[in-house]
Amino acid sequence: MTEKYSTISEMCAEFGVTPRTLRFYEYKELLKPLRDGQKRLFTHRDRARLKLILRGKRFGFSLDEIRQWLELYDVDELTQMTVWIESANRQIGKLEAQKTELEEAIQELRDLMEVARQEIARRARADAAE
Repeated sequence: MTEKYSTISEMCAEFGVTPRTLRFYEYKELLKPLRDGQKRLFTHRDRARLKLILRGKRFGFSLDEIRQWLELYDVDELTQMTVWIESANRQIGKLEAQKTELEEAIQELRDLMEVARQEIARRARADAAE
Protein backbone atom coordinates (compact mmCIF):
# COMPACT_ATOMS: atom_id res chain seq x y z
CA MET A 1 0.00 0.00 0.00
CA THR A 2 1.33 3.42 -0.96
CA GLU A 3 1.33 6.21 1.56
CA LYS A 4 -0.67 9.31 0.69
CA TYR A 5 1.30 12.50 1.07
CA SER A 6 -0.16 15.89 1.85
CA THR A 7 1.12 19.13 0.38
CA ILE A 8 1.76 22.20 2.47
CA SER A 9 -1.48 23.80 1.22
CA GLU A 10 -3.48 20.68 2.11
CA MET A 11 -1.97 20.65 5.60
CA CYS A 12 -2.72 24.35 6.04
CA ALA A 13 -6.33 23.89 4.97
CA GLU A 14 -6.87 20.84 7.15
CA PHE A 15 -5.29 22.21 10.32
CA GLY A 16 -6.02 25.91 9.95
CA VAL A 17 -2.37 26.96 10.05
CA THR A 18 -0.24 29.05 7.74
CA PRO A 19 2.61 27.82 5.54
CA ARG A 20 4.90 29.92 7.69
CA THR A 21 3.80 27.95 10.77
CA LEU A 22 4.56 24.63 9.08
CA ARG A 23 7.95 25.87 7.90
CA PHE A 24 8.69 27.12 11.43
CA TYR A 25 7.83 23.72 12.92
CA GLU A 26 10.03 22.13 10.28
CA TYR A 27 12.85 24.54 11.14
CA LYS A 28 12.44 23.61 14.82
CA GLU A 29 12.62 19.94 13.73
CA LEU A 30 9.16 19.14 15.05
CA LEU A 31 8.03 18.13 11.57
CA LYS A 32 10.16 16.38 8.98
CA PRO A 33 8.37 16.41 5.65
CA LEU A 34 9.88 14.68 2.66
CA ARG A 35 11.24 16.91 -0.09
CA ASP A 36 10.60 16.69 -3.80
CA GLY A 37 12.68 19.61 -5.02
CA GLN A 38 11.16 22.67 -3.32
CA LYS A 39 7.92 20.82 -2.61
CA ARG A 40 7.25 19.53 0.90
CA LEU A 41 5.41 16.25 1.22
CA PHE A 42 3.90 15.57 4.61
CA THR A 43 3.41 11.97 5.72
CA HIS A 44 0.81 10.42 7.98
CA ARG A 45 3.41 10.69 10.75
CA ASP A 46 3.78 14.45 10.13
CA ARG A 47 0.01 14.83 10.34
CA ALA A 48 -0.07 12.99 13.69
CA ARG A 49 2.83 15.08 14.98
CA LEU A 50 1.12 18.32 13.90
CA LYS A 51 -2.03 17.28 15.76
CA LEU A 52 0.05 16.78 18.90
CA ILE A 53 1.88 20.09 18.40
CA LEU A 54 -1.35 22.05 17.98
CA ARG A 55 -3.01 20.31 20.91
CA GLY A 56 0.04 20.98 23.08
CA LYS A 57 0.09 24.66 22.07
CA ARG A 58 -3.63 24.93 22.85
CA PHE A 59 -2.95 23.65 26.36
CA GLY A 60 -0.12 26.14 26.80
CA PHE A 61 2.87 23.83 26.52
CA SER A 62 6.13 25.19 25.16
CA LEU A 63 7.61 23.89 21.93
CA ASP A 64 10.47 22.41 23.96
CA GLU A 65 8.03 20.38 26.05
CA ILE A 66 6.22 19.26 22.91
CA ARG A 67 9.55 18.31 21.32
CA GLN A 68 10.32 16.09 24.31
CA TRP A 69 7.06 14.17 23.82
CA LEU A 70 7.69 13.79 20.11
CA GLU A 71 11.22 12.52 20.71
CA LEU A 72 9.90 9.94 23.16
CA TYR A 73 7.44 8.68 20.54
CA ASP A 74 10.19 6.62 18.94
CA VAL A 75 11.52 5.36 22.27
CA ASP A 76 8.67 3.82 24.18
CA GLU A 77 4.96 4.56 24.29
CA LEU A 78 4.71 3.88 28.02
CA THR A 79 7.57 6.30 28.78
CA GLN A 80 5.98 8.87 26.49
CA MET A 81 2.65 8.62 28.32
CA THR A 82 4.33 8.80 31.73
CA VAL A 83 6.30 11.92 30.80
CA TRP A 84 3.17 13.44 29.26
CA ILE A 85 1.15 12.83 32.45
CA GLU A 86 3.86 14.54 34.52
CA SER A 87 3.90 17.49 32.11
CA ALA A 88 0.11 17.65 32.07
CA ASN A 89 -0.03 17.74 35.89
CA ARG A 90 2.46 20.65 35.95
CA GLN A 91 0.52 22.47 33.22
CA ILE A 92 -2.78 22.00 35.03
CA GLY A 93 -1.20 23.62 38.08
CA LYS A 94 -0.04 26.58 35.98
CA LEU A 95 -3.44 26.95 34.31
CA GLU A 96 -5.26 26.79 37.66
CA ALA A 97 -2.96 29.51 39.02
CA GLN A 98 -3.68 31.64 35.95
CA LYS A 99 -7.40 30.99 36.37
CA THR A 100 -7.22 32.19 39.99
CA GLU A 101 -5.33 35.31 38.93
CA LEU A 102 -7.88 36.01 36.19
CA GLU A 103 -10.81 35.51 38.56
CA GLU A 104 -9.21 37.93 41.03
CA ALA A 105 -8.57 40.50 38.29
CA ILE A 106 -12.15 40.18 37.03
CA GLN A 107 -13.53 40.68 40.54
CA GLU A 108 -11.29 43.69 41.11
CA LEU A 109 -12.44 45.19 37.83
CA ARG A 110 -16.09 44.60 38.76
CA ASP A 111 -15.49 46.24 42.15
CA LEU A 112 -13.93 49.30 40.47
CA MET A 113 -16.85 49.49 38.04
CA GLU A 114 -19.26 49.45 40.98
CA VAL A 115 -17.33 52.27 42.69
CA ALA A 116 -17.55 54.29 39.45
CA ARG A 117 -21.30 53.59 39.12
CA GLN A 118 -21.88 54.68 42.70
CA GLU A 119 -19.92 57.89 42.10
CA ILE A 120 -21.92 58.61 38.94
CA ALA A 121 -25.16 58.05 40.88
CA ARG A 122 -23.95 60.24 43.77
CA ARG A 123 -23.09 63.08 41.40
CA ALA A 124 -26.40 62.74 39.58
CA ARG A 125 -28.24 63.03 42.90
CA ALA A 126 -26.11 66.04 43.90
CA ASP A 127 -26.82 67.74 40.55
CA ALA A 128 -30.54 67.03 40.90
CA ALA A 129 -30.57 68.49 44.42
CA GLU A 130 -29.07 71.77 43.25
